[in-house]
Amino acid sequence: MMRTWFFILSIIFSLDTFAQSTNSTNKFSLEITEVMGDLNKDSLLDKVVVCQDTVDETFPYRLQIYFAQPNGEFKLAVSSTKLLQPQYPGGKNGIGSGNGFASVTIRNGVVIVNNELLRGHYEHKFRFQNGNFELIGYSCVASDGLGEMTTIDFNLSTGKRLKKTERYDTDKVLSDTKKKILIRPLPKLQDLIPFENALF
Repeated sequence: MMRTWFFILSIIFSLDTFAQSTNSTNKFSLEITEVMGDLNKDSLLDKVVVCQDTVDETFPYRLQIYFAQPNGEFKLAVSSTKLLQPQYPGGKNGIGSGNGFASVTIRNGVVIVNNELLRGHYEHKFRFQNGNFELIGYSCVASDGLGEMTTIDFNLSTGKRLKKTERYDTDKVLSDTKKKILIRPLPKLQDLIPFENALF
């Protein structure tokens, strides 16, 4: 009898351990997109990869950037699970925010991360400099759903920030501001959480 109980407990423990190891290996196993381009000016094609964890109930994303090596391999340069909002922030059965990952592109050595809003979109631009991928640009176009559209264009390299609000039914400009806001040091990709800072 004791041997039977020991056998049953061993099976339960083994199944639990297997389930935990399966969950840990399945994290971010679904590749959403991969784009390539030279990001550190060494004439080698680096890559940006976005994967999703389909085991976690929020379906979070992970963005990783790899530098190409002369031997054809890739070396991880930076990784973030904070930059992209989860697909289901409140869980798959919860209420969605309407925000979501759209795409990643590389243009002139700059990584551009595009996201959708319920009524608009926003993007962050990162360039490899000073040993990090630093935020050099932010733009956003969003509607309040009541007839007003706000456009923001923030060049963090120069500090020039433009913000305009207008009626999209009449094209009447309600406000148009230009400010110089220098942020030093520039935010790093791995530290950035969208909407944690009102400026970007």
